[in-house]
Amino acid sequence: MTSNEIAAAVSGTASARFEATGVAFDSREIGPGDLFVAMKGESADGHRFVGQAFAAGAAGAIVSEPVEGPHVLVADTAAALNDLARAARARSAARIVGVTGSAGKTGTKEALHAALERAAPGRAHRSVKSYNNHTGVPLSLARMPRDARFAVLEMGMNHAGELAALTRLVRPHVAIVTTIAPAHKEFFDTVEAIADAKGEIFQGLEEGGTAFVPFDSPYCGRLRAAAEPYAARILSFGLDDGADIRARDVVRAPGGGSLVTAALPGEAQLTYTVSQPGAHWVANSLAVLSAVQAVGGDLALAGLALAELGGIKGRGERHVIQVAGGEAVLIDESYNANPASMAATLAAFGADEAPGRRIAVLGAMKELGAESDDYHAALARPVADACVDLAILVGQEMAALAKALGPQVEMAHVPDADAAIAAARAAIGPGDRILVKGSNSVGLAALVEALASGKS
Repeated sequence: MTSNEIAAAVSGTASARFEATGVAFDSREIGPGDLFVAMKGESADGHRFVGQAFAAGAAGAIVSEPVEGPHVLVADTAAALNDLARAARARSAARIVGVTGSAGKTGTKEALHAALERAAPGRAHRSVKSYNNHTGVPLSLARMPRDARFAVLEMGMNHAGELAALTRLVRPHVAIVTTIAPAHKEFFDTVEAIADAKGEIFQGLEEGGTAFVPFDSPYCGRLRAAAEPYAARILSFGLDDGADIRARDVVRAPGGGSLVTAALPGEAQLTYTVSQPGAHWVANSLAVLSAVQAVGGDLALAGLALAELGGIKGRGERHVIQVAGGEAVLIDESYNANPASMAATLAAFGADEAPGRRIAVLGAMKELGAESDDYHAALARPVADACVDLAILVGQEMAALAKALGPQVEMAHVPDADAAIAAARAAIGPGDRILVKGSNSVGLAALVEALASGKS
């Protein structure tokens, strides 16, 4: 965008002419030609980093106070970022998919982007990382290239009303809810209330838009009702008979994934491989294929993309690590966790028939409210069913699981990630498989980094 276009979009005043080819509000992410948005947060003021942004090659900045260098002056930089997102959305002819859910939304977003990128190389846009909140979503929209053919935007929430605002900014043509689970239960009285908050994503659907809901969820009907006032079509996806898009046949594929035969709308049928293990990935792949079909992508190419999809950092990426006497396999699921994603990941871990001990490093699940102990204790069954040989439990909340496991599984309960690193190093041997999963704030990404890099 040119400085004149930016100034018009955000109702600001440009100090000089410039042209920006990217957007960021973190000065550490600025590259040559980018626009730096100087956001004011609770603990930091982006205006302090304007100089660093220009030194990194920023073409200009959006600021609420005059600075040295080309800039657009506005009253409120956070509001300006939203205005910039609206401008990018208004100029775009891309077919846009919005994705939310209590678990699986980032993986689904990445898989869907990979599928659409096959159909339109270089013209499929997506949210990076987990930029799915009130600042990440407008940033992702603002970054959308003018000539994008497809876009996939992840949207998250931990309070009612947040998704309604985000989806009206995105205005998707297709909206997906992956699953409903007691994530962020601390902020909701019931799981039904979580389903209602996730169902807000349908409120921003463009006219003629399509809603996809998880058939196997007990909240499918509730989500369908939430979509009815806004969607021209509502389709369900799942593993059970009765889903509009369903897996007719699923068998284990070489390498740990699944070979799936799926029935799609219009009597279409597709057989494909999902590289990632677990029934939850099969269900998510059905949502991916459904969305590809809905936005006019190529189903055959989408199937190839699912077969070649690699692990995502913090969400299934695998590392071969060096240990005394040989190698071990580390599975990085460290980015986040809730009861549903924990159970699904442990099930996939247990289904892996590769030889060797199974070690699970499990971090506390945060924001579960008054029922936190019950949710943690309930993981005892998935841990046992996964035939875990050693469980390293991290965080105070994991005391409930430690008590529920009792003597049936060898375990160590440690207070934090540093202690978990020491416990894991002492335990891991050649041929072991190590699953690492927990809420992001527990900090198990540091454990993955330490074990994968061999650093202390």
